[in-house]
Amino acid sequence: MLELIDLKAILIIAMIFIPLERLLPLHADQKVLRKHWLNDVIYLFFNSILIKLGFIALVGSIMIAIRFVIPGGVFAVVQAQPIWLQAIEVTLVADIGFYLAHRAFHSVPFLWKFHSVHHSIEEMDWLAAHRVHPVDQIVTSAASLIPVYALGFSGSAIAIYALIYQAQSLLIHSNTRIRFGPLKWVLASPQFHHWHHANERQAYDKNFAGQLPFIDALAGTLYMPERMPRVYGTDDPVPPLYHQQLAYPLKQLRVPAGALSQQQPGDTHP
Repeated sequence: MLELIDLKAILIIAMIFIPLERLLPLHADQKVLRKHWLNDVIYLFFNSILIKLGFIALVGSIMIAIRFVIPGGVFAVVQAQPIWLQAIEVTLVADIGFYLAHRAFHSVPFLWKFHSVHHSIEEMDWLAAHRVHPVDQIVTSAASLIPVYALGFSGSAIAIYALIYQAQSLLIHSNTRIRFGPLKWVLASPQFHHWHHANERQAYDKNFAGQLPFIDALAGTLYMPERMPRVYGTDDPVPPLYHQQLAYPLKQLRVPAGALSQQQPGDTHP
């Protein structure tokens, strides 16, 4: 039954985003069945299993320890707030955790090997949002949600956050020219996130937030010019197929130090 519900959700999402990307395309010459689309379909159907198992194991073990540290009264205070206020707070707390984890995956060579799989995307669309190495997704999700769980936010507020996060993730990767106007400084848009994926030097290590661009503005990592990127991807030698991409970071760890440069998209780090 779960698999059936998930399949229905995927079909609904495809029925929304495929026409949307045809009606309001950013890159009009990009095909629906663009390069490596099948690889990302495999991510869509199979990656979630690995991520759910890893996330439960990691977060579950950490939360057992945290329960002995956080006073029980904190939960009562947090959950006494209106659900709408909790949902806003969850989004802020989670996105700060996301920002810090995401920035670490760009800064630490060991972590970048996993994150470079996501940056190997050369044609942006809603489907490409799913190309994330399980280790990357598990660690980033844990960094986002462990503080949320530790503070005792209600399940309803977390569910609202999760629903908005999933929808926004698909939209910001989509091949659409949708602009948010003045709200672009508050809510992540395709304009904001496409620049994070740009293989252009001035955009390296920018726009780390998942939902709230003002976090990048406060941290000095915001880059959002009016024009849109011309080229996406990374210069790292990420292989093209799902099973190869799962193994890629682990294989890179066996390469002698200095044999490969540690690269951000198109950049070499010391």
